[in-house]
Amino acid sequence: MPTAIRLGVLGCASIALRRFLPAINEATGIELRAVASRDPARARTVAERFGCRAVDGYDELLDRADIDAVYIPLPTGLHAYWVSRALAAGKHVLSEKPLTSDHVTARDLVNQAERAGLWLMENYMFLHHRQHEVILDLVARGRIGETRLFAASFGIPPLAPTNWRYHGEFGGGALLDVGVYPLRAATYFLGLELDVVGSVLRTCPVRGVDLAGHALLRTPSGVTAELSFGFEHAYRSCYSLWGERARLTLDRAFTPPETRQPVIRIEADGHAEEVVLPADHQFRNIAEFFARCLLDGADYGPHARAINQQAELVDKVRSRAVCVPKPHGERRSELID
Repeated sequence: MPTAIRLGVLGCASIALRRFLPAINEATGIELRAVASRDPARARTVAERFGCRAVDGYDELLDRADIDAVYIPLPTGLHAYWVSRALAAGKHVLSEKPLTSDHVTARDLVNQAERAGLWLMENYMFLHHRQHEVILDLVARGRIGETRLFAASFGIPPLAPTNWRYHGEFGGGALLDVGVYPLRAATYFLGLELDVVGSVLRTCPVRGVDLAGHALLRTPSGVTAELSFGFEHAYRSCYSLWGERARLTLDRAFTPPETRQPVIRIEADGHAEEVVLPADHQFRNIAEFFARCLLDGADYGPHARAINQQAELVDKVRSRAVCVPKPHGERRSELID
């Protein structure tokens, strides 16, 4: 029986270099063996930094017999092709979120993984921070009473105009990049039976992508979720659960540094209580979780259902949206060339 998953990386994206590869080198049960890039010199630089082998191109890495699984941090529009290639090569896959731009493609990839007996996971790393498990337990124990509303926001300032997230052909847009976080958090707390009541997407005619949005969802029993996201905002990453007796809020919900001690705030009857938690490392946690699932032969079914539900919700937010073009008269932003 292997004691560690041998991991290869397709691409040298910023998220991989800043957060995930350092976490891999701290994790147990998983070993970084190789990194591939379209630029051989870049692959060599990254490999030297993280103590692994440089591979000339993605195909060569997928052909290697000493690689059990791959991590794919490429732009969203490239995920489907390389995820499918990796599965066809017999590799388990951890893909950056979202898995694809649409539900049909996501379902096809999940089906391909299931037929091959392989694991395919989306890297929603925030779900593996202990703060959410604590909040779920507080809610289950009735700390806020019956939940009436889940609200979440994830917004960031405008990116550099050359960033791939401003290009539709690469799977860009705020919904696919930051909007998927509040959506996934909503299903985490309210369940997989959420449906989209309506949405608004603020679009850029120049780039053909959405820059911001808001969505309203509901459960079959009428609990609602209000979700906001975008690329035009002061940084905000938070959610709240409003119940019949109290309201619980969490800041830095989706991207907390591993040194940050989370603070859960509970407000009721004119007073507030703060619950301070130990710092946690969500990138290391998901790497170790992925490895344990492969080593232990865990049931893939729940993850397949979560991927499909998430992709279906994204499609519904897009298809049911009122699209509002960004007015030409607004102040020139760094988005416009």
